[in-house]
Amino acid sequence: MKPFDVIVVGAGISGAVIAERMASQLDLSVLVIDQRGHIGGNCFDELDADGIRIHRYGPHLFHTDRENVWQYLSSFTRWQPYEHRVLSSIDGELVPIPFNLTSIERCFPEEKARLMIDALIARFGEEARVPILELRKEADPLLAELADFIYQKAFVNYTSKQWGVAPEAISPAVTARVPVVVSRDDRYFTDPWQALPAEGYTAMFRSMLDQPTIEVRLNTPMSEVLRFDWQHQHIYRCEAGAESLFKGKVIYTGMIDQLFAADQGALRYRSLRFSFERKGQSWWQPATTVNYPNEHEYTRITEFRHLMKPEPAAQATTVVYEFPKEFDPTTEDEPYYPVFTEEGQRRFKDYAERAQAMSQLHCLGRLAQYKYFDMDDAVANALETYHRLRIEYA
Repeated sequence: MKPFDVIVVGAGISGAVIAERMASQLDLSVLVIDQRGHIGGNCFDELDADGIRIHRYGPHLFHTDRENVWQYLSSFTRWQPYEHRVLSSIDGELVPIPFNLTSIERCFPEEKARLMIDALIARFGEEARVPILELRKEADPLLAELADFIYQKAFVNYTSKQWGVAPEAISPAVTARVPVVVSRDDRYFTDPWQALPAEGYTAMFRSMLDQPTIEVRLNTPMSEVLRFDWQHQHIYRCEAGAESLFKGKVIYTGMIDQLFAADQGALRYRSLRFSFERKGQSWWQPATTVNYPNEHEYTRITEFRHLMKPEPAAQATTVVYEFPKEFDPTTEDEPYYPVFTEEGQRRFKDYAERAQAMSQLHCLGRLAQYKYFDMDDAVANALETYHRLRIEYA
């Protein structure tokens, strides 16, 4: 068997970052395996037949307020500036989301809209971002009416579809994150760094993994390479029917419950079904993403052509419809969003403690840490993990 110092399970964001750091900074030999046929995890993108770059697992829009993350990724890609804007279909109007002053004017008669805007500015000040939960507590009848309208028309049904729960079961913690913007800033994100990799995410990850001491094996389930002996706290390399004791580190970025065959019960996730459609026209909708909180089974439509500069010459466009669903591990579903319940957290804690007992094993990323990370969160988390691990090699 070819010797390796580190084996990384998963070639997504977390796996690619940790592999790159350990190879380039510590000169370790690293094997990266992934059961899928591509690198990049859920950020994987590719050009379709019309030359439009599509994101196979839904739109991924990079934004961050962490300069170290921005500088790190800038080592592996040029950037194309991009600020994301989202519209929502409400009573036949397409209005900016998060809800802002323009949204109010599109949803209410002119005089009432003016009074609501005046009341918002007087109460919270210009440029404020007011959580909908806070706005719903206001005694002013105009502000209470506005808050109820936004909650009912723009938020509650979308969130109910997204999480598969009745509206009354939506957690206040989720509600609290929904802002009302007291300005005409229609950007979905306000972070100082917002952009897309100029040649796509897949090319960025390929550049990260293009290190002389990194080997990448795709279409490779973990069981073909590793076996965990939990009873004796050993890890074995498997290859060509032979096994040998592995003394290096394993960085695992998969579902943590699958390390133990979910013997304490499977952790719960929400998944998504994507329906891609080619449209025989240059443009399909006026923004990259349009939300549909109330009318349809799908939650949103994304048109990828809006992400590209320069625009492709083809007189066609590609859109994707997103249908939230419960994750089913017996199918080809991908687990996207952890569903946090008390029972789920108890199970995760048990799995995490058992994994931590294996000193060679380090669980990293959204699935292994059972935590939702934005892209920049995932990069920052992997960099922090690398800084902790490098002490052991000093």
